[in-house]
Amino acid sequence: MKVKEGYLLREVAGSKVVLPIGEATLDFNGMATLNETGAFLFEQMKQDVTEDDLVKIMLETYDIDEETAKNDVKSFVEKVKGAGIIE
Repeated sequence: MKVKEGYLLREVAGSKVVLPIGEATLDFNGMATLNETGAFLFEQMKQDVTEDDLVKIMLETYDIDEETAKNDVKSFVEKVKGAGIIE
């Protein structure tokens, strides 16, 4: 899975937001605000990765246990998938 073409992560007024550009604006109207972890995962998903890849990256980057990493990744993936931001 990876971020669909036409979605950018930007910082707006101190917040990390995902914005659609070009044709993506037809499918996604508005913006999605991400916390620091969500922005980190979004950046990782610019390349084709699996949920297991993301969990591994989370464990290498943050001081968290595997169950927390799995739950956080699963929740994030469900949200961006539901918003149509990833393929």
